[in-house]
Amino acid sequence: MQPSFSLEALEKENLGETVYGRLADALMKGRFAPDARLTIRELAQSLGTSVTPVRDAILRLIQDDALVQKSAREVRVPVITPERYREIRMIRLKLEGLVARETALCAGAADIARLRDLIARNEQAIADRNWTGALELNQTFHFALADIAGLPLLRSILHRLWLQMGPLIAEAYEPGGRVMIVHHHELLSAVEAGDADAAERAIASDIGDAADIILERLTARLGTSADAPGARH
Repeated sequence: MQPSFSLEALEKENLGETVYGRLADALMKGRFAPDARLTIRELAQSLGTSVTPVRDAILRLIQDDALVQKSAREVRVPVITPERYREIRMIRLKLEGLVARETALCAGAADIARLRDLIARNEQAIADRNWTGALELNQTFHFALADIAGLPLLRSILHRLWLQMGPLIAEAYEPGGRVMIVHHHELLSAVEAGDADAAERAIASDIGDAADIILERLTARLGTSADAPGARH
């Protein structure tokens, strides 16, 4: 009986991780809009599983600040304030700047080819107005940098930030168009040249230009001014 029990426990653990991974991936890639209401039963039906692993995954995402519990039965994607977004942006500039530097210093030919392919596919998705595909490729590109840089701990920190950022980037991607990808070309050139300083500048420009669009949408939704005191760091 003992081997059977152990196998069952492992299967449940894998299922829980799979459900968490699917929901986290959907958030990072903007599949859920800010303030979207999520129900455990509907998510379970969509994923083809029972409610228990979905409930457990949602509790983990609430702990990650990726979802908020409004009531016993209501879970929503948070509507991030401009102030919170600016804090996330400031952290991203530091952490992703480090990632870009390390990528430029250690990327090999296969890594550069991988980045070039992601950019080309993203350009095509934008040209085709395939915003879902473009968003996925954008997120994949940013996390590919952390993989190439060999910084798994930093990648896990970025994972939590992107859980909160995904819905915001999704809202801004179509209005932003090629602004959301133009600096990826600069970053690739810096990585090819092994220029860490240029790579850090490129990722800062990428985050900064997207931030202008995101903040405009955030402040419009909340009826606040992006130029109010303390609006910029």
